[in-house]
Amino acid sequence: MTVYALKINGFANPIGHLLETPVLSWKIRNAVGKTQVDAKIEVAVDAGFDRILWKTEGAALDCRGTPLNVELEPYTRYYCRVTVVSDAGETASEICFFETAKLNALWTAQWIGTEGDSTFHPEFRKRFSLPGGASSARLYICGLGLFEACLNGKKVGDDLLAPFINDYQEHVQYCSYDVTSLLEDDNELIILLGNGWYRGRFGLSGQTHYERPFALIAELRVTDATGQVRTICTDDSWEMRQGITTLSGIYDGETQDYLNGPGPWVPVTRVDVPVPLVERYSPPLIGHESLPVREVIHTPAGETVLDFGQNFAGYVECGQSIPRGGKLTLEFGEILQNGNFYHDNYRTAKSTFIYISDGKIRPIRPHFTFFGFRYVKVTGLDSLDPAAFIGRAVYSDMDRVGYLETGNEKINRLHENTVWGLKSNFLDMPTDCPQRDERLGWCGDANVFAPTAGYLMDTRSFYAKFLLDLRSDQIRNDGKIAIFLPNEFPGLTSAVWSDVATSLPHMLHQYYGDSAQLQQNYPMMRDWVDSIHREDISRGGKHLWNFGFQFGDWLALDGATEQSTFGRTDSGFIASLYYYASASYVANAAQLLGYVEDAAQYAALASEIKRAILEEYFSSTGRLAVDTQTGYLAALKFGVYLDKQRLIDGLKARMKQDCWRIKGGFVGATMMNTVLADNGLGELAYDLLFYEGFPGWLYAVNLGATTIWERWNSVLPDGSISGTGMNSLNHYSYGAVMEFVYRYAAGIIPLEPGFRKTRIAPHPDIRMKTLRCSFDSACGRYVSNWSIQSDGSLSFHIEVPFGCEADVVLPEQPTQALVAGCYDFIIYTGHDYRQPYSADTPLERLLQDKQAVAVLQQCLPELLHTDSNDPEAMSKSLNDQRAKALLFHQSTESLDRAIKKISEISYECLLSGAL
Repeated sequence: MTVYALKINGFANPIGHLLETPVLSWKIRNAVGKTQVDAKIEVAVDAGFDRILWKTEGAALDCRGTPLNVELEPYTRYYCRVTVVSDAGETASEICFFETAKLNALWTAQWIGTEGDSTFHPEFRKRFSLPGGASSARLYICGLGLFEACLNGKKVGDDLLAPFINDYQEHVQYCSYDVTSLLEDDNELIILLGNGWYRGRFGLSGQTHYERPFALIAELRVTDATGQVRTICTDDSWEMRQGITTLSGIYDGETQDYLNGPGPWVPVTRVDVPVPLVERYSPPLIGHESLPVREVIHTPAGETVLDFGQNFAGYVECGQSIPRGGKLTLEFGEILQNGNFYHDNYRTAKSTFIYISDGKIRPIRPHFTFFGFRYVKVTGLDSLDPAAFIGRAVYSDMDRVGYLETGNEKINRLHENTVWGLKSNFLDMPTDCPQRDERLGWCGDANVFAPTAGYLMDTRSFYAKFLLDLRSDQIRNDGKIAIFLPNEFPGLTSAVWSDVATSLPHMLHQYYGDSAQLQQNYPMMRDWVDSIHREDISRGGKHLWNFGFQFGDWLALDGATEQSTFGRTDSGFIASLYYYASASYVANAAQLLGYVEDAAQYAALASEIKRAILEEYFSSTGRLAVDTQTGYLAALKFGVYLDKQRLIDGLKARMKQDCWRIKGGFVGATMMNTVLADNGLGELAYDLLFYEGFPGWLYAVNLGATTIWERWNSVLPDGSISGTGMNSLNHYSYGAVMEFVYRYAAGIIPLEPGFRKTRIAPHPDIRMKTLRCSFDSACGRYVSNWSIQSDGSLSFHIEVPFGCEADVVLPEQPTQALVAGCYDFIIYTGHDYRQPYSADTPLERLLQDKQAVAVLQQCLPELLHTDSNDPEAMSKSLNDQRAKALLFHQSTESLDRAIKKISEISYECLLSGAL
């Protein structure tokens, strides 16, 4: 038995992080026993646990998160030891630590920097000696806009783009680094600054803040062998010079000029930074995968382009020697057009890196920007060595928890596209896209994708940072929640987008079971609902959110045109449903936290909202007046209806009228498959998942996508991009379909917060052939594997982690309550999963299969001439054809024969690759 994944507030061994209440979590693996019979937590200030400050024990200790009742002191490392005893008599323990930063200790360092609207990027230097050596040393530092520190020629820490994205009206984060191993007798500390989000062009308005000075504050706290402390602070004794960076920006890129720089060292200037400092609460933002050049392309336009084979966010590092005076220029793009380099969809973002060489060999990379790209145009080299170029993927550090592989390579690619979409857009905040002149923390994208993200990564600390920033903005705006961060439109809200304030804390509690995190977010949840309620009262108190600006079903295909931004679903209906959901989430949170009066108050409010929705948008017999896919789906998702079956029937009728094509946008399409499956329409959800045309998830896969697109047709079938105004090829929202694959195909659904108890109800489908899924939840690793055997049986392998339970529901089998362990099942059902077609299979799908085409050729040759560009005709099934024949009193003999033969097409056909 092993204790693993010890974390403090979602961080592994954090140094200098903001920890209002330290919460310890852990997991168990490789146990013979099934459950915990005893556990103990000890907190000490020494690794040997000779000085224990606090301890607690008992079988009820919660691995999902136990608050540590320790009064924290500044500059202190605390060691935490967890010991667990199983019901088989096993004992295992593990140790982690966390370390405080300055806390309430006053800064003795001073802000130094440049005067006002500086056009050059400064470097700062401090030389000092430590003849007695150091037993420990910590650097506490903040540089604005961004900083990178080097001590004795070595980079301090692994962070990139520190101190990250901040709410600059509220505070800026400072970082803490253990630099003990970097110190020598004689030392040189050099710190570079760049514009970043603080000074440079950023946001929809293109606003800049160059009037803000470059600024640096730092304290190097050194402890010698005798325990004496020496602090080296930023002050008048430091030096400053113009650095080699002459331009930096999140959108435009970076220019480094080593030929004409750096300048001479001069005395520093003190500057005033009017916002307070706070310990970092951002997770590490670091480099991850290294991607080699897949191909060097020489384009028809005479360009040299590197193809990294994967769209991602990060930068390129070059190790090639550049002669003195040589100018290397790298331009970044997502797609080629007519075989040539292209990035017009980046809009005004120049997205360029320029390096002017002094002839010295060094790693060439940007320090103060990142790019979203797959292709890089290279100019300025007489010859190019592709092995000298490496792509570095950059995203916030999160543990990967979800892995999934099927027997369908296109679904596997879709899954990987979703993972890469997450990685590319989880750079300290959940951005919409990593490449164009936007890269904002759009709340709608964060909302719809969060459940999927939780299946893929441990997102606790990442989302906690986003919610903290959201809360500080909310406090300034009377409870209203921004549509994106940083908030350029204070007071502007929208359903779905602003409802992230309630849905994201709800999701985090469902996935991680941390009540302390829910309690921290509760005021934001409550204040958001109160802000809508106040405005509703001021308008007469109808308990509907049918006022103000709304995005509605953004980018839905049922709008005025397929390229319209607003869909057809009544935005007041969508908003009112989310108002109801938000009030319900607040009521549930209050109940869990023991706020009895609040729970009753918000439950009553939710009930009033639901009543108002039913009266306004439903007939007395239960018919929904909002006849759109998204209307039905959202009502089903939140359980707002008079007659559930009538609502489901209405949805099926709407889907049939829409020729079984996706019409919803950011609201409808992102929830579609999961809601269909949760309401008995899993087969239809699978049909939509596997659809390879437009609009569908595999359309992009077939066109070579390696991430998720912003629009269904961001790229047209001929490879040309469909527009440049708002067209990102790395926009993760529609990757939300992977929630359906984890919840329905693999069947892993939480029944208790943190997946302490889980429902495992896998749903095999011949188009996947096999599925292997593992999910390392907050309580441990679940596995749900299945395959369809050649004899028609279904094989399942299921694993339940230590201390957990699972209600396992296999096809046509009674529910089994399982405890921790590994289980294998082979079952036969009344349905032959080897046979993929039925009388209700759309003609479009039949025409993609050679055996089905042969049957139609023999029995119904006229159907082979159906116009493939006619969605209505292609959506018809053989049953539809049969009903039409009966209506006109025609013979159905050929149809009946075709139905029989189509239904007998077997599993072996799929194994042979006929589909």
